[in-house]
Amino acid sequence: MFDLKTKISNKPIFIDLFAGAGGLSEGFVRAGFDPVVHVEADPGAAYTLRTREAFHLLKGRGDLTAYFAYLSGQLKRNELYSQAFGTGSNSVINDTIGAESLSKIFDLLDARIGTRRLDLIVGGPPCQAYSLVGRARSEQKMVGDQRNYLFVYYAEFLRRYRPNFFIFENVVGLLTAREVDGTRYFDMMLTLFKELGYSVEYQVIAADEHGIPQKRKRIILVGTRGRKCGFFPELDKVPTDFLVEDAIGDLPSLRAGKGAPYITSLEKPPSRWLVQSGLLSGTGCTTWHEARPHNPRDLRIFKKVVNKWNKKGERLSYNDLPEVLKTHSNRNSFLDRFKVVAADLPASHTVVAHIAKDGNYYIHPDNAQNRSLTPREAARLQTFPDDFYFESASGKPSRTSAFKQIGNAVPVLLAEQIARKFVENWS
Repeated sequence: MFDLKTKISNKPIFIDLFAGAGGLSEGFVRAGFDPVVHVEADPGAAYTLRTREAFHLLKGRGDLTAYFAYLSGQLKRNELYSQAFGTGSNSVINDTIGAESLSKIFDLLDARIGTRRLDLIVGGPPCQAYSLVGRARSEQKMVGDQRNYLFVYYAEFLRRYRPNFFIFENVVGLLTAREVDGTRYFDMMLTLFKELGYSVEYQVIAADEHGIPQKRKRIILVGTRGRKCGFFPELDKVPTDFLVEDAIGDLPSLRAGKGAPYITSLEKPPSRWLVQSGLLSGTGCTTWHEARPHNPRDLRIFKKVVNKWNKKGERLSYNDLPEVLKTHSNRNSFLDRFKVVAADLPASHTVVAHIAKDGNYYIHPDNAQNRSLTPREAARLQTFPDDFYFESASGKPSRTSAFKQIGNAVPVLLAEQIARKFVENWS
């Protein structure tokens, strides 16, 4: 029988499909797994994956000088890659998974995997088609959206490579999303995976119950070959002994429009939670602590939102604003469109990709700073390490690209817990 405990010294190998910025992959790397291939459609996220792979390669050689020179703006991206990869290739396939690309992706995967046996496939297709918000905003409720069927292509990787296990991650809305005839996509998935010879178990996991400073629920499907039951890796509940302030409070104070995407020194002592989490870089620095600018009207609203929470512990409804500050005609829904990330709670509300559009739903709790969250603060809530750098397609820093990748990711420390449970329980 496959024994993960003995293989861990040789690093069990996996591929990450629909990889995004690599939150899920990073968690497995931290637990001792080796990602041989990432497949990601978004060019910015694909570069993020390459840069992170460069980090791990250089760290493995015991010299991160080139990496931190890059984060300081002293090296260009291609120069970093040259030092990390040399004349070899990286693990990232930047392509859209679909009928037209599948054969090409398989050829590239075959070359990377070689004669090795693939242990695990992880990943989750884009969630817009299954999400409750996505369906609410769609006139057709996302019925017929081709992204509903991306699980079919995920299954093709299972059919070809027959990994011992797979993990499929997505939004909780997957449990209720239906086809025109009322059939749940979720049931279609389970049937398909069973036809391929996999037993599947699943749970809805709340990140804040497992030491993540964010309320984020996701459905996790775990499959294993053969007819089995009771194999889902049960995560330990983590007592909440920290606050959101412990996750972001050590970052330098900024006003709206200030900060930088490159290296920033951490001027305040980190919290006990940050030290124990292993997210600190070890250099006393981080990146992407750059606040977006805001217009004067929004800054006035931010102050009211923060004051009401800090003084009364109450959320501000849009209808409570003075008329002079109201610009939206819709007064019946989305009344919490301005929301503070409360420092005195053990978990923030969910960080989603919409944070790339504006920061009104993610207002910093310190009124003296009067702004929305920076990408690094959002990344801390998603438990990305401080030395994790978010790229863009162009090579020029893009706050929008960083926010989108962060909002779409799996919390790194949650992924690490899942990975470690594989090692503990699956032999």
